[in-house]
Amino acid sequence: MNSNPMYMEYVDDADPEEPAPPRRGWRILGWVCIGLSAVMVLGSLTAYGLYRQAFGNIAHEDVNAKLGPDRPEKLNEAMNILLLGSDTREGANAKYGAQMKNELPRSDTMILLHLSPGGEQAMAISFPRDLMVQRPECEDREGKTVAGSGRVQINSAFTVGGATCVIKTLESMTDIRIDHFVQVDFNGFKNITKAIGGVPVCLNKDVDDKKSGLKLSRGEHEIEGEVALAYVRARYSLGDGTDTSRIKRQQKFLGALASKVMSAGVLTNPKALLSLLNATTESLTTDSELSVTAMRDIAQGMQGLSSGKLRFVTVPNGQDPQDKNRLILSPNADAFFKSVREDKKPPEEEKKKTTGGTPKQAAPTIPPKQIRVRVFNGSGINGQASRVETSLEAQGFQVTVGGNAERTEATKVLYGSGAENQAKSLAALIPSKPTAAAQTGDAQPGVVDLVIGTNWTDLKGGQQGIPEQQGEIRASDDICSET
Repeated sequence: MNSNPMYMEYVDDADPEEPAPPRRGWRILGWVCIGLSAVMVLGSLTAYGLYRQAFGNIAHEDVNAKLGPDRPEKLNEAMNILLLGSDTREGANAKYGAQMKNELPRSDTMILLHLSPGGEQAMAISFPRDLMVQRPECEDREGKTVAGSGRVQINSAFTVGGATCVIKTLESMTDIRIDHFVQVDFNGFKNITKAIGGVPVCLNKDVDDKKSGLKLSRGEHEIEGEVALAYVRARYSLGDGTDTSRIKRQQKFLGALASKVMSAGVLTNPKALLSLLNATTESLTTDSELSVTAMRDIAQGMQGLSSGKLRFVTVPNGQDPQDKNRLILSPNADAFFKSVREDKKPPEEEKKKTTGGTPKQAAPTIPPKQIRVRVFNGSGINGQASRVETSLEAQGFQVTVGGNAERTEATKVLYGSGAENQAKSLAALIPSKPTAAAQTGDAQPGVVDLVIGTNWTDLKGGQQGIPEQQGEIRASDDICSET
């Protein structure tokens, strides 16, 4: 096996006559453990008050001091949690490749779990281990500064400086602020799949894979333990033999796992839930700020999330022209990252025109092209006025940026003489409920002043959420559908 940690062989691709450390198999297990970690944040934590003892098993790491102040700004109330799979051989993990016990751990699994504002959508964004990136300057595991690198596989960041270096690498690449991280090792995998009573999968043919050990008949199965391990490791016996095909299958497996954990059968069964938490928390490391209370608060804010709103995607990528075995970001990756950064809370459904039989007075409907707007930034977020200007112009408003205003939570719509109806027309398009439109002597005659507050989302009819991505999978998908 190649000794370079960035270019290791796939264990399940190796010659079965020549035993190799189960690196690749355990990398795939990271998908499973990470999926469960994500579900814990999204669903199970509503009952954490009853299981605080289990959470005493979680290890914590202070990463904020190492990251420093030079980081992307938060543009909204979204939550971004980095989920990492570590192949450490410390402790009970040593039996999975004892000859690698003294090697630095690697993370071949990186998923950015994006929780949309309002708690109604979640997206698990996978970064393939073969993705070539620029790694910024990082501290290594001994606290020494390591210079940045111009072209490396993304998984090398974890080897260099652990979760902190991965966060710095992803933030510099995506400009997305990462709020927390959850890191898992792999010893608890079998217990996890057993704790939830197995994960449903569907095969379109009989499989007898000598390399992975998977032997299943065609049709639907509930798999756990050794069988689940073999299923996530198999490559050539399922799909078209490519790693891309296997990643899709792994995402579907994660979706099925998440759907089952989020189901009432697991979350309302105290014995099953406690077993699940005990099987998982012993394998978790998080940032110091992701306390039990913080996780509970996140979970309470995600009560509207269903399996149909949990999406799995792979970051837009293509073949590296310098090496056909490596990947690079696609040209449309920047647009995708922008949609994640600026993810908006879906607008409230329009209230009925009548309430209790009393007709509701309709707002004036002045066409946007007849409305002049000055935008002032009272949110405290750099560049917010320019972003709002772009949204307004996209709908036809005549817009100028007026500069910064005193910080305010509530968005305000003010107007000069003769612009009352224009102000009310604009206010009707703002779902974040601005204060009532008011005339002010500071506004120019015929002009509407829009003061952006911290509660700003977007205009109705503007971008809502992250556009559907090619090949995305949802946790609610039919397990027998083609991936």
